[in-house]
Amino acid sequence: MSSVLSKVKLRPMNQTEVHVARLSPYQLFLTFLRITTSGFGGAMFWARRQLVEKERWLTDREFVEYLSLGQLLPGPPGLNLTVLVGYRFGGWAGALTAVVGFVGLPFLVVIGMGALYQHYGAQPMVQRALAGMSIVAAALLFATFARVVKVLPRRWQPLLIAALAFVAVGVLRWPLIWVIGTLAPLAFLAAWKERL
Repeated sequence: MSSVLSKVKLRPMNQTEVHVARLSPYQLFLTFLRITTSGFGGAMFWARRQLVEKERWLTDREFVEYLSLGQLLPGPPGLNLTVLVGYRFGGWAGALTAVVGFVGLPFLVVIGMGALYQHYGAQPMVQRALAGMSIVAAALLFATFARVVKVLPRRWQPLLIAALAFVAVGVLRWPLIWVIGTLAPLAFLAAWKERL
């Protein structure tokens, strides 16, 4: 796996490069703990804000590239992003401590919330509160999407591939592996032609 991660060299395009020295595992742990502590309703919005805007460890373009890679790898995209960023700035120790910072507190919170939901989840007030929170979560997801779209190339091919993916997964409910297996080669071909 280290050979795979060491070959992943994502570079920003059309943005000022960000050069961050190696970070301590403690810094990575605290940063990802802040992300996950803020991440109610969707961690990617807060991850982008922390990594791009506050810490300035990544450019917008790098964040999109890492997030895209995290979406394509098996497992939760947020966790994949955490591993990639932790490994980039802290090696194996950085990846491990970033993951512990990212999942440690939510693990405890979810266990507590699960116990509370088991006892009180059927009450109408709890149901209304959950419905309201789902709207907030959807808004945060949309806000992250809007920020990510800003750094994508302004050409029709990426927009077409994104629209096809949305229709295939969101509307037709095709298996994700089929959609990725079909659209990823098209995306790679479009990117390759763009560089010629």
